[in-house]
Amino acid sequence: MACKSSAEKELDDMTECSICTEVFTDPRVLPCIHTFCLKCLLSYGKDKQPGDSMPCPLCRREFTIPEDGLPAIQNDFFMEKLLYARKLSTGEEAQRLVCDACSSDEVSVNETDKLASMYCVQCQQNYCEQCSRSHSRMKAAAGHVQMEIGKLPQEEEIVLKLPTTCDVHKDEQIKVFCLECKLAICVMCFIKSHKTHDCSDIAEVSVDLRKQVKSDTDKVTELLEKIEDFVPRLEKEKSELASHLAHIESEINTAADKLIAAVQRDRAKLLSEVESIKTKRVKQLETVKQEVEQHMAALESFKRYSETLLSSGTTCDVTRSANSLHERAEELMMFDIVRHVDSSLPPVNVAFTSSAVLDTDTGNIIGNIGEGFTFLILLIITLLKIC
Repeated sequence: MACKSSAEKELDDMTECSICTEVFTDPRVLPCIHTFCLKCLLSYGKDKQPGDSMPCPLCRREFTIPEDGLPAIQNDFFMEKLLYARKLSTGEEAQRLVCDACSSDEVSVNETDKLASMYCVQCQQNYCEQCSRSHSRMKAAAGHVQMEIGKLPQEEEIVLKLPTTCDVHKDEQIKVFCLECKLAICVMCFIKSHKTHDCSDIAEVSVDLRKQVKSDTDKVTELLEKIEDFVPRLEKEKSELASHLAHIESEINTAADKLIAAVQRDRAKLLSEVESIKTKRVKQLETVKQEVEQHMAALESFKRYSETLLSSGTTCDVTRSANSLHERAEELMMFDIVRHVDSSLPPVNVAFTSSAVLDTDTGNIIGNIGEGFTFLILLIITLLKIC
């Protein structure tokens, strides 16, 4: 299959719904000028009621659902023209179109002229080559414009040549513009509903409205060009921000690592001091304990010996040992255990006072981050001025 031309691709893109990504069916246009299939809008707003606000599925701008519901949203008549232009352009559908004039002619059922090759804009009918020539020779159709089926028309041709019919009176073309209601209407609409209004020929009104649309388009284009200049700047800002913050993260990690190393060093030092105090004190306690236990052993030995002497010794044994035992008892009693312990074990008062930094609720022991988005603020202000 041959590659599509850029014009065909552009037409395909314009006539595809951004929700279902299929060709539009019953296209409806929202106040934000975004178009969607009616079925897609109904599915998207299935939980909404008439009068509710509903965001555009594409730009999120909210609009109010009409009193008659989503089906009352305005038809996109221009998109319908584009859809028909797509149907007339090169493709399988264009190849299957048959002549509306002779399709019911049983005599020419098998003839190649049965396939349509031209489309009459005014009659809105497809004609084969033969019927197209006949139609052109008719006096009533002398001013009719025929478009070749299978050849993609330019946008100007779509706008100027394809007629627009009234959505109320399907057989009537729109020829009048109501200046009061700002509506494009047919003659029947004018007679029935707009007869007392200030109306004008749609062709005359379109001249000024074209100028208005052209002016608005030029302004939007100019604004778009200005805003497009900010995209590279935002990308640059994003890249620079990522690079700068990566450097900040590195500085934070370095500072934190230094603090962690310092804390680990101080912890090791403090724990070593505590261990030294513990070792010294434990050694003192063990020494005094041994001295106390030795004295207790001496006392116990004296007690057992004296009791044994008193219970088992003879009078001679007692008299011979009494003086030496007395001297030993006085010697043992002279040992002041409390005084000895107090003098051998001076009081130890070990306490830990945490760093004042840890007692501070405000601030950060590593450091602080100074946040300033000067460039971003200036950028936002500039955008607001442009808008």
